[in-house]
Amino acid sequence: MSKHVLLNSVEHLDLKVITARGAEFGDNVWFTPTFPLEFRSVQAHYPIFFHKDAATGQFFSVAVFGFTHHENLFLHDDNWRGYYVPLTLRRQPFLIGKQVVREDGTEQTQSVIHLDLDSPRVSKAQGEALFLPLGGSSPYLDEVSSMLKTIHLGLQDNAAFVALLLEHKLLESFTLDIQLDDGSKHQMIGFYTINEDTLAALPTDVLGQLHAKGYLQAIYMLIASQANVRTLLKLKNQLNASAAA
Repeated sequence: MSKHVLLNSVEHLDLKVITARGAEFGDNVWFTPTFPLEFRSVQAHYPIFFHKDAATGQFFSVAVFGFTHHENLFLHDDNWRGYYVPLTLRRQPFLIGKQVVREDGTEQTQSVIHLDLDSPRVSKAQGEALFLPLGGSSPYLDEVSSMLKTIHLGLQDNAAFVALLLEHKLLESFTLDIQLDDGSKHQMIGFYTINEDTLAALPTDVLGQLHAKGYLQAIYMLIASQANVRTLLKLKNQLNASAAA
């Protein structure tokens, strides 16, 4: 369960947030949303694919950490293996909310920070303080605010990115067949990637449009990132070997 509340320095003055990584904090996920503004950092470590939300039909770019539900191969002894942690995981237990305020007789919508009070990361005893003793925002909370703004803008940009990919029929579903060192076989299904033949056949004006928006670079970083499936295989084989020892 979640209990999202508007963060404020009166009711939440003494709250802290645990920033350690671990399954007990909800990090045991096999993928998390990402966006073109983050691809440069993500593609160095994780494969990037697209996932289609079953409820909305919307496509999201995702960084993939494992081959099955609740499998994060980058968690080891409840520590992240020193790799870049995507922002949509790092932001927990915070999220962006909207609040309508009236200024000079006009209603305006403002972005505000919400906190999940039921998150295991929220504590009074340990972690990063959210507020200074007299009520001002802590440096950590300022960092969270900047992170949430980046995520908000990034997901908006990702929607425009995906819309262009769909317009030019650049997305295709795929099935990844995997055989591990112990002989076991698995299939990774439900993801989408770039159709490279369609990309190569695009007219120059469309390529120019993608380049002007920064999306052509994002496409090539996404394609290059998929070599990191080998990293997932290596980590999975190491995990299986340790379990069998």
